Amino acid sequence: MIRVLTVLAALVALALPARAEVQIEEVVSPGGIRAWLVQEPSIPFVALELRFRGGTSLDPADKRGATYLMTGLLEEGAGAMDAQAFAQAREGLAASLEFDAFEDEVSVSARFLTENRDAGVDLLRAALVEPRFDADAVERVRAQVIAGIRSDAQNPGRVAGAAFDAAMFGDHPYGAPRQGTEASVAALTRDDLLAAKDRVLVRDRVVVGAVGDITPEALGLMLDRLLGDLPQSGGGDVPPAPHLLTGGLTVVDFTTPQAVAIFGHRGIRQEDPDFFAAFLVDHILGGAGFESRLMQEVREKRGLTYGIGTSLVSLDRGELVMGQVATANGRMAETVEVLRAEWARIGEQGVTAEELDRAKTFITGAYPLRFDGNARIASILVGMQLSGLPIDYIATRNDRINAVTLEEANRVARELYRPEDLHILIVGQPAGLESAPAN
Repeated sequence: MIRVLTVLAALVALALPARAEVQIEEVVSPGGIRAWLVQEPSIPFVALELRFRGGTSLDPADKRGATYLMTGLLEEGAGAMDAQAFAQAREGLAASLEFDAFEDEVSVSARFLTENRDAGVDLLRAALVEPRFDADAVERVRAQVIAGIRSDAQNPGRVAGAAFDAAMFGDHPYGAPRQGTEASVAALTRDDLLAAKDRVLVRDRVVVGAVGDITPEALGLMLDRLLGDLPQSGGGDVPPAPHLLTGGLTVVDFTTPQAVAIFGHRGIRQEDPDFFAAFLVDHILGGAGFESRLMQEVREKRGLTYGIGTSLVSLDRGELVMGQVATANGRMAETVEVLRAEWARIGEQGVTAEELDRAKTFITGAYPLRFDGNARIASILVGMQLSGLPIDYIATRNDRINAVTLEEANRVARELYRPEDLHILIVGQPAGLESAPAN
């Protein structure tokens, strides 16, 4: 459905070295479109990242999956070009165009050689402004989406994630699968796809990052040409998400030799002043791979699983601290016991100075490795803007990590990790476990 052209892979890898000393400029086009730019003229190549806020969460309750299906059709014909002609034009330009839809955003990633940039921009403009939604393309992509939904229904990890979201968020859009259900996708019409486009692909929802061989002046003109004919605004806002799950255990019966558990509770927003302390504590508990407490206790000491991890999930309208683990049905009960003990221990006792120092060293040392190409940097630029981070964040981020004190980390650990709120949802047939509220 969403294909990735790899013609420019070598250029992506060579475009920028792995470093965090990037110079970001804010660009405002003549038409008022804002973007963040990192100029890198050494290679004739531009990476452009667009994010349209709102994503699949803007789907009406009776049209779930409309934005996801619409996004999958953006490269299936535009303007005078049907799907085949569009693909031939893209390949002839050695351009890469990628489209995807998530809960909070529709993403558009484009890569152009400098010599083909104008023609590539025109092709992308056609996809965004004049998608055809031809009947044969709609049915082909609809069938692909439905096949994916059916496949997910056989995957215990996907089933667990969907069940946790539904239980946590209820009727809120976050509680529904972003691709919709088999029934909702089957019922979508061409008019529904046009309505989804007009809700999401609008100028006042777009965030732009660009990296490569382009000047601020040229970028401004390019953005007006690319986006100037989109509607100024769309419809609808996403309400704050409820957090409906309380502490306890839910077992979803599913025939599989290995049960999957999703666990967590309300988390912390990225703009919270305590976020960096929470990030470090999460790294120590479950985000540090083999060095994390959970990996040490669950895998290394007891051999209960190949892997267990946690993360801070900061959605636009909700936040979670959560994790996942898979193990044999007969070993899930012990895994849950250890997980609960470690969740309580970090909340009650916090972390040690040695653990905090190791976490800071790892996190600050790994940060420059993210900046390994034009495309990655462009994606980081839009991520910063979506999160409301300042333009100098890249230069100051590690200082903010290092400024977290042990006292702050342990205060945040006490506030964030609440064993009485921890809910564990298991998909499988775990021996000795059944659904129950927290004690």
